[in-house]
This record gives sequence, C-alpha cells and structure tokens, in this order.
Amino acid sequence: MNTAASENSVSKTKLDTKLLVGTLLFCLFNKPALALADDAQELAAIKAQMRQLAAQVEAIEQRQAKRQGLKKTQTALAGKGRHNTGLAGGKTATAALGSGPADPAIRFSPDTPPASVAQAGGLPLRSHGSGTNPFGFEWLPASQEVVGHPRSAMDLASSSPSSITQTSVDHLPPVFTIGGISVKLGGFVELSNIARDSNMTAGPATAWGSFPYANNPNHGLSEERISAQLSRMSVLMEANPRKDIRLQAYIETDFGGAAGTSNSVQISGYTPRMRQGYFTFTQKDWGFHLLMGQAWSLVTNYSKGLLPRQEQLPAVTDNNQIPGIAFTRVPQIRIGKDWHEKYWLGLSLEDPQGTVDASTFSKSCSPNGSSFSGSSVPAGYGQSGTSCAYYQNSGGVLLNSGTHYTDNPAPDIVLKAAADTSFGHYEVFGLGRWFRSLSVMPGESTTRKHTHFGGGVGAGLTTPLGTKKLQLAGNILAGEGVGRYGPSLLPDTTLNSRGQLTPVPEIIGSLGLIGHPSKSVLLYTYGGVETAGRKSYMGNDGHQYGYGVSDLNLSGCSIEFGSCNAQTHTLASLTAGGWWHFMEGHYGSMMAGLQYTYIRKFAFKGNDGFGNSVSPTTFGNTVYVTFRYFPFQ
Repeated sequence: MNTAASENSVSKTKLDTKLLVGTLLFCLFNKPALALADDAQELAAIKAQMRQLAAQVEAIEQRQAKRQGLKKTQTALAGKGRHNTGLAGGKTATAALGSGPADPAIRFSPDTPPASVAQAGGLPLRSHGSGTNPFGFEWLPASQEVVGHPRSAMDLASSSPSSITQTSVDHLPPVFTIGGISVKLGGFVELSNIARDSNMTAGPATAWGSFPYANNPNHGLSEERISAQLSRMSVLMEANPRKDIRLQAYIETDFGGAAGTSNSVQISGYTPRMRQGYFTFTQKDWGFHLLMGQAWSLVTNYSKGLLPRQEQLPAVTDNNQIPGIAFTRVPQIRIGKDWHEKYWLGLSLEDPQGTVDASTFSKSCSPNGSSFSGSSVPAGYGQSGTSCAYYQNSGGVLLNSGTHYTDNPAPDIVLKAAADTSFGHYEVFGLGRWFRSLSVMPGESTTRKHTHFGGGVGAGLTTPLGTKKLQLAGNILAGEGVGRYGPSLLPDTTLNSRGQLTPVPEIIGSLGLIGHPSKSVLLYTYGGVETAGRKSYMGNDGHQYGYGVSDLNLSGCSIEFGSCNAQTHTLASLTAGGWWHFMEGHYGSMMAGLQYTYIRKFAFKGNDGFGNSVSPTTFGNTVYVTFRYFPFQ
C-alpha cells in the first residue's frame, strides 16, 4: 500500500511538473501572439480573406460569362451594381471596413472588374497572404483610375516615340505601391542582328569615327554580330505628397557593359550598366523643376519642354545614335522653370570629361626621372627646349583603371531656353567648359597650372510639316571643345607649344524626317555631320604639331599594312529605317525594326612624301535588323 501510494505521489508530482512547464511554455510563446492580435490585425486578416474570396468570385463569374457568351450582359449588369450586393454586404460593407484607421496602406478594389480587364481575360493583381504588411506593400487593383490608360503605350505618332527611345514607362499604369509610392515597370527584351562591311569588332554600338582606312586589313572585311545586350529594364517610382508637388525616381539599365571576363565564345556574359538613375522634384504652382542624378544632358534636343524622358532622340536601333546628334548621358544637377508649361528655362551642371588628341606628340616625358608620365611638346617657332604636358590619369577607386580621366577643374554648364508653340518645339542653349593641364617649361623642374575655356552655342527644333503624319527634327551645336557631345567623339582639345590644352573648333548637326503612314508603322531618315577645324602650331624644327596639320605623310593610307596617321576632318552620314508594331495584346507588344546607315569619313589633307597632296577617305555601311518584346505594353 505504502509503495503504491508512494508511486502515485511521484506520478502526480511529475504530472504537476509537466503541466506547470507546459503552462509556462504556452504563456511564454502565446503571450506575444495574443499581444499582437489586436483589432487592427484581425481586421486586416478579414480584409485579406475577403480579397481572396472576391478574386475567386470574379474568376468564376468570368468563366461562366465566357462559356455562355454573355460578356455584354455582364458589362450591363456591372453598370447596375449587380456585384455590389454580393460578398460581405457588398459595397457598403467594403466601404465600412476600408474606412477604418487601423491600416491605411490597404485598399480595396471594386467587386466588379473593369470592362478592360474582363475583356482581356485577366484579373487585377491582389495582395497575397493574410495579415498586415509592415512595409505597406500592395498590388494595385485595376481600379477606375487605371482604366483611362490605354492598353498599350506604343505611341508611334510621336517624332521620338518613348517606347523606342526610352521605355515609355510614364504611360503605363502602376504595378504596385509601397506606402505612398507607386511603382511602374517598363522595358523590353531585344535581339539585334548587326552587319557591317568593315570589321569594327563592336557590339550594338558603332564607333562611327573608327571606320578603318584601306591600309587596315579590317577595311572591307565584313562583320556579323547577334546581340541581346540592349535589352532594357526601367523602374519609375512616384509620390505626390501634395496636390502641387510630385517626386519621381527613375532607374534605367541594360547589358551594355563589358567586364574583363566578358566574351562571346560559350556564354555572352555581358554585364548590366546604369543608363540613367536620377530623382526629380516638381512644384507645379511655381513651375519649378529639380533633377539630380545621371540623365541625358540638357544639350540633348527635346521634343517638348525640358523635362526628362521627353528628349528628342532619333528612333534608331544603334546604341551610339547616329553622327550629328548632340548628347551625353552623365551625372548632373539641373534646375528648371516653366511658365504655363509653354516657355521653359533650364540650367544644368554636368559631370565633365574631355577628349584630347596628342597623336602628333608621339614622345612621352618624365622630368628628372619621375614616374609621372606626360606628353613631350616640341618647342614652337622661335622657342627653344621641350615642354612636358600632363592632362589625364588612370582611373582610381570606383572608376575604370583601364582608361584615363582628364583633369577637370569645373563641371560643364548648360543654359537652355525652349518654347512650345502650335508650330512646334524650339530651343536655344549655351555650353561652357573648362580644360586644365599641368606643364613643365624648358629649364624648369616644377609644374605650372593652365586652364582654358571652351564651349559653344546650339539650337534645336521639332515641328510638323503641314500634317501630323510628317515631322521635322533637327539640332546643331557649334563652338570650340565640344567634340565630346557628338557620337563620333572628335577631340575636344589638343596641345599648344607651351603644353596647354587648347580647344578644337567643331560643328555637330543633324536633320531628320519622321513619317507615320499608319498607326503601327514609323519611318525615318536622318542626315548628320560632324566636322573639326585646325588647331596647330609650327614647331621650331619646321614640322606642324596639334590637330589638323597638313604636313603628314599619308601615302600609306591607301596601301594595305601601310602607315596612316590621318586626322579626321569630317564625318557625314545618311540613315534610313523604320519600325513595325505588328503584335499587341494583354500579353504585351512586339515590334520589328530595320535600319541602314552609310557613313563617309574625310581626313585632313597631307602629302605623299613627294610634295603631292593626299586626302584620305573611307566609308562604311551598317545594317540592323531588330526585334523587341515589350511585356508591360
């Protein structure tokens, strides 16, 4: 008996201990859950369940309507509010639940899907899962405010269709929101077949100024490339803190980068790069605009106003545009002002970088045995001794160590005025630049700092020619040291006899006709030119130095494997092409493009070594066949 009682007492003690431990564990782990399960969470969970049930109801009703062929009936009943008396008290219950302050980030879609969604056979995007979302993330419903957007953003009626030149993300409905920020996605997947009659060993961006002369075996050696590198993605994030204020952030990227390991043998693993990345602030009542980040330069021609993503870019397939178009795409700070969105004024401070031609200064120098390398500059007529000039360095931290960066004392400054009239868009601008170098004069052992000013003036227009189906677009930039702004990259500067960077005179310009024979077809033709003047000096040794010299022996330019150091004087081009928007639906859109470009390159005159004048020239032909799939349009 005592043994049995003792065993029962021990068992009871063990049981009580287990109950106590279990109760403590239950309270320990359940208490926070109970603390979090307040009214707001319960309400959010109910809302999530209602959204799931509403989506199921809509899907069933759409399947029934399709089977019975009652789409018209469904639309008519939707107008009478048939579905508003359904789930959970319909519209009244939804409004009551949606009006609570517990979770303002959650919104409800109408019980009846918009006609555009129903006809497309798709459902509006909904939130997934249940419970509250601490980040305020929400799939946007296909609400009435989105119905006004066209199903496709393919507006080929423009002289510079943003679906081709940019990503047309502005014309697309938001995909989701995060708190008070709406997010739009844009972009396309591209495949291009590129054929050139001279081997450039280049991807889908042609170095127009590098077409070889006849001395190079690559001249006349055809090149075939197939590339998807220009496939592009973009994200536009927007917020409206007040009625008159808009904030935007835009990021655009493609695969035009080439790392040291990139090749086309087994895997064409080319790297993503940032095309654009900036944010903007707009105060509508003041007409004030601010942009900070990497974007198209204010030098670029615009089709309307001076706002980003409204640039007048030619609808070409080559990533390097065409000769004669003035542009860069660089980090900048830009402020702007508009008057009734008709007259515009903009000021931009842009990241500087120069191109220097030192081809006639073949020797390098390192004064006093220094490891710091520069260009040896022969003395000018009447001078004695040789100078050393320093103007660039290899890239450092977060810059490309395999290239050189010029020494820049100040940003490039662009001031532009524009007007939008019933006769088209017109603009004029001024450009200011500064070029800096260090030099060691003959007989000296320390450097002197030199800064020279360059820049120019330009203008642009975009106007219809009597009909909306034919438009004229043109641009021009003339000045000294503006070669960086042309796709052919003529040199900005060269060196004078004192080792100073001196700007080269240049003109960049293009004129294009854009036609729209139908809503789905765009045709274009462009003529462009880039030309540089002379900037040279006579050396004490009787030879010319600088850019555009006329005493070079160029006899080898027309002989295979001959020596040819010709300097480019002019590049002229003719481009013709078009796009066909041949497929569209709720699954996206597809386009096909065809483009041909002929380019002619002329060098400054030289001689053949016997006193006879020689004028080297070469040409190139490029053909693009391009296909693009736009999943968001």
